[in-house]
Amino acid sequence: MKRWLFLGIVLTLTGLVLVHPLFAAPKRIAVLTPYLASVTTNEMIQAFVNFAREKGWEVTVIDTKGDFGALANRWEDVIAQKVDAIVMGMGDPNQFKKQIEMANEAGIPVFGGDAGYIEGMVCNVTSNNYVLSAQITSYLIDKLQGKGKIAKLYHSAHPGVQKREVIFDAIVRNTPGIEVVAEHWVQVPGPIEDARRAVQNILLAHPDINAIWAAWDEPAIGAALAIREAGKEGQVIVTGIDGNRQALEMIRDGSPIIATVKQDFVTIARILAEQVEKVFAGEEVTERVLYAPSPLVTKENVEQFLTQ
Repeated sequence: MKRWLFLGIVLTLTGLVLVHPLFAAPKRIAVLTPYLASVTTNEMIQAFVNFAREKGWEVTVIDTKGDFGALANRWEDVIAQKVDAIVMGMGDPNQFKKQIEMANEAGIPVFGGDAGYIEGMVCNVTSNNYVLSAQITSYLIDKLQGKGKIAKLYHSAHPGVQKREVIFDAIVRNTPGIEVVAEHWVQVPGPIEDARRAVQNILLAHPDINAIWAAWDEPAIGAALAIREAGKEGQVIVTGIDGNRQALEMIRDGSPIIATVKQDFVTIARILAEQVEKVFAGEEVTERVLYAPSPLVTKENVEQFLTQ
């Protein structure tokens, strides 16, 4: 009798271990990105990893260093491993429609962190890239008093950056005094050095250029370095978007970068973790795109962002 009683207790305790949330296996999340070398991508993903670990989840970060073919294969790898969720850390989900469909079929929810949104994803958490571009482009054109020659540094492979370009192009079309004299697709990884080399050539071809519009801060930094090397500080101004620390410091120190728009990547990561938690709890996420705030930063207010 004692033997059967002991066996019953063991079986009961085993059942508790299997079903009680305190003893449940931790949720496994795969974060997939082609852009971990980017300062801002790294900041957002690291913040998400920190939030996730606080919730007891296991997170694997996979970076393919700009190789989208390899990224598609890694999507399929983590789907085969039956992770509990996939987060796309920037990048264009349209390039991974097949893989997102595969994840759906496997019952794996897919989230975007500063990526685009397509059908099949739970949601994307980002800044409003149309607003980012409207803020910085309007500021730049106001600084030029509606007249001048501009070079455009861009990278349309990122859906957020592509939205910034759309607004830049629309504002420029409606400003007859502005002429875009050069455009350059910035290579990633290595956007600072690539932009530096490109702007060196642009300055030679267009010595009377007035400004560089960069779709994000790293090419803005490269442009500022090229302007300094050419001895054109005070003649050519630069704007960026993101608010990474190096750009903020350069604004403070009076470099050619005069403004950026600060994305709050920690808040993006926090909101993203909250949406993942909802899905894990069986709740419905009703908003497909969620936005974090994004203030304009100039020399007048940069110090408050450097002390955050």
